[in-house]
Amino acid sequence: MPSRPMIGYAQITKSFGALKAVDEVSLDIAEGQFLAIVGGSGSGKTTLLRLANRLIEADSGTITVEGEDVQNVDPVALRRRIGYVFQSGGLFPHLSVADNIGITPKLLGRPAADISARVDELLELVQLDRDAHRDRLPEALSGGQRQRVGVARALAARPRIVLMDEPFGALDPLTRDALGDDYRSLHRKLGLTTVMITHDMTEAILLADRIAVMRSGQLLAQGTPAELSNSRDAYVLELLRTPRRQVERLNALLPQSGAA
Repeated sequence: MPSRPMIGYAQITKSFGALKAVDEVSLDIAEGQFLAIVGGSGSGKTTLLRLANRLIEADSGTITVEGEDVQNVDPVALRRRIGYVFQSGGLFPHLSVADNIGITPKLLGRPAADISARVDELLELVQLDRDAHRDRLPEALSGGQRQRVGVARALAARPRIVLMDEPFGALDPLTRDALGDDYRSLHRKLGLTTVMITHDMTEAILLADRIAVMRSGQLLAQGTPAELSNSRDAYVLELLRTPRRQVERLNALLPQSGAA
């Protein structure tokens, strides 16, 4: 008998006025899975993500988190047990790095000494020097450092689920690549269930176990990159062709390196 999903969407619909942002979507995300949701602007992927922690409420259908209908859970309590990484870090500008990371444990009433120890542990986990960064304000950090703090903050209350809304999209390519790899390692090390929104198919293929493709509010396909390759949907196949085309163009433009 298959185990219950960590996040389950069943026949979910959400409209904003005349726009049907999510249209009868059913999707199960297993424990320990790294799922990327891809699609163009307006495809409904961010709406789907925000429905899971009740930042947005569904019009119809059922969403479960760890087997529990989210409608039966206080939305604030739900959000405190699910990590959330915003597109640009989403840090509070007037709070230090340490205070940003410690905000959820503080709201949960954890002792100050425990929070301080947890902040130090997380700074090490996201590879930021404790002494150099603990007391800085977000404006004194680079984009990559801010995102590392954003990841640390999302992990502060030891969630089992992390939701990420285009977390690396605003970063330069080198930083984006490094941070993506580092988060993938954290996902594995901590046994997280991660759902990441991205419009970058290459990023989805490199980081995620499974990919869900959305268009016009509908779930067109889901599966491993290899499974998606067998899709008969023209849009899905076009998305998969993009990284290949980029590789071919790069190989044509860059000189071939000699044997290692």
